[in-house]
Amino acid sequence: MARRPFAALGVALLALCCFKGAAGTETVVIGTAGGDVTLSCQNASQRALVVEWFRGDPDTTPILFSSDGTLPDDTRFSLIGNASLHISGLRLQDESNYTCKEVLNETDHLHRIQLLVASGPDRIGFQIHPATPLPNGTLYVKKHDILNFTCTAVSRPVPTIKWDFCPSGSPHELFTEVNSSQNSYILHNMSPRYQGNYTCSAKNPFSGVQATVTQELLVYYPPPSLPQCWVQTSTDNSRGVQLFCQWTGAYPHPTLRWRDREDLSGREINATSLADTLVATLNSSQLFHEKEFTCHGSHILQQEAKATCRVQLVDPSIMSDPVRSCFVGRAVVLTCYLTAGNPPSRITWLRNISQPETEIRSSGRFHVSQEGNTSTLIIQNCSRKTDEGYYVCKAENSVGLREMYIHLTVTEPVNIGGIVGTIVVILLLGILVFFGVFLYAGHRFCPKGTLLRTRDSSDILVLMDSEDEDVLTEGAGDPAWHKAMVRANGHATWPTEMKVLGSNSGYPWYMSPFSHEAC
Repeated sequence: MARRPFAALGVALLALCCFKGAAGTETVVIGTAGGDVTLSCQNASQRALVVEWFRGDPDTTPILFSSDGTLPDDTRFSLIGNASLHISGLRLQDESNYTCKEVLNETDHLHRIQLLVASGPDRIGFQIHPATPLPNGTLYVKKHDILNFTCTAVSRPVPTIKWDFCPSGSPHELFTEVNSSQNSYILHNMSPRYQGNYTCSAKNPFSGVQATVTQELLVYYPPPSLPQCWVQTSTDNSRGVQLFCQWTGAYPHPTLRWRDREDLSGREINATSLADTLVATLNSSQLFHEKEFTCHGSHILQQEAKATCRVQLVDPSIMSDPVRSCFVGRAVVLTCYLTAGNPPSRITWLRNISQPETEIRSSGRFHVSQEGNTSTLIIQNCSRKTDEGYYVCKAENSVGLREMYIHLTVTEPVNIGGIVGTIVVILLLGILVFFGVFLYAGHRFCPKGTLLRTRDSSDILVLMDSEDEDVLTEGAGDPAWHKAMVRANGHATWPTEMKVLGSNSGYPWYMSPFSHEAC
C-alpha cells in the first residue's frame, strides 16, 4: 500500500515530461485506446465568433477543426456545441497537445489541453514453475519444492502488478506489488499451508483499468509409509469377513485395489472406498485356510512405485493346560491362549460334552474375561459335585473352529496345620516325659562306667578266697604291688583303691569305683 503515492507521483512526472515545450497548458485529459474522449474549450463564451482547434501550437500548426466550417480529414473528429472537440475510436497516435483558440472581435483566448492515451493492461502472462496441470486446469506441486512465480502485462504507461494469495476460507494476503511490466518472486520449501488461489493483478495507473488472472495451486505429498492391511469379521454377524486396506498421510487420497492373489486374471475385488481406506467384503464361499489377498496402492506422485500389503486367512489355534485341580471351597483359574487365527477368533467356554451348546458366561461363581489373545475362566467356591469334570475352550472365526478340553479335579484340602501341630505336641510330650524320669530318679540315676571309658578299657573281677583277703588288703598300699598288677594285667591299670563289695558262696568279689556303689 505504501507504493501507491509513488505511483501517482510517477504519473505526474510522466505528464510533465509529455508537456515538455507546451507552455501554458492548463488541463490534462486521459483517454483510453479504443474509447471516446471530449476536449472542452473552457474559456469559450457566447460572444465568441469562431472557435478553432489546433494540434499543437497555433503559430506552428494548421487548423485542425473550426466552427466556421473548416472540417478535418479524419472523420473521428467532431465539434460539440461549436466549442468542444470530440474524438471517437481513440488511438495511441492521438496522444498530443491540443489548443483551443477563441476568436473575438478584438482579442483571442487560448486554452491548452494535453491528451494522454492509456492502453492496457492486456496480454497478462502467468507462470508458476515447476507445476503440473490437472485436466481441469488446476496446478499441483510437490511438497518442499522451490517455486518461481512470474506475472507480466503489457500496458501504457507501465502498470502496477501485484500478487495476492487467498488460502481456502481465509482473506486475501498481499505478497508483493511493483510498478513494472513484470513481477516475480520465489517461495522456498512449499508447504500445504500455501495451498490456495494465487491472483496476479495488473492495473493501468492512468485509466485505472485492471486485469487479473487467478490460478488454483495444490500442494501434493505422498504417504510417509506403506499401506496397512488387516481382516476382521463382518459386522452383520454373518460368517463373512471384511478386508481393510489403509494408506494414510497423503494428499490427495491414494488409489487402492484389492485382488485375490490366486486369481491370475488380476480381477479386482468389489470394494468400498472410504477416503484413505478400502473395504472389501467376502462371503463364506471365498474363505479358506491360508488363502491370501493383496492390496495394491498407488499415488499421483508415486506412479512407478509399488506399494502393497497382504492378509492371510488362518484357522484358529489354541493352547491350555489339559489338567487343573481345585480344593473344595477354593477358587481356580482356567486359562486358554490363542496362538493363531485371522481374522481374530472369539473364545468361549463350555461345560463338558453333556451340555455342548451351553456357553459359560460371567454370573454367580463364574467370571469369564478375555484380554488380547488370552481368555480366563475363574470358578469361585469349587464344588466336587457340580464343578468337577471337563471344560471346553472353544475358539472360532470365519475360517474355522478349534476346541480344547480341560479336566478339572476337585479334592478335599489337606490340613497341614493340624499335622504340624500334632507332631509338635508329641515332641513336647516326649521332652516332658524324659525330664520327668530324670527328676524322679534323682541321685540314684547313674550311667554305666562303660559309657565313660575308652574302647580299650576293661574291668577285671578278681575272685579270692576269704583267707587271701587280708593279703590283698595289706598289699594294696605297696607300690611294688601295683607294678606287679600292671604286669599281670598286661595293658589295664588297676585303680589306686579297691573296696570289698561283698561275697558269694564264701568268695568275695571286687569292682572298680565305676560300679553302682561308686556313684
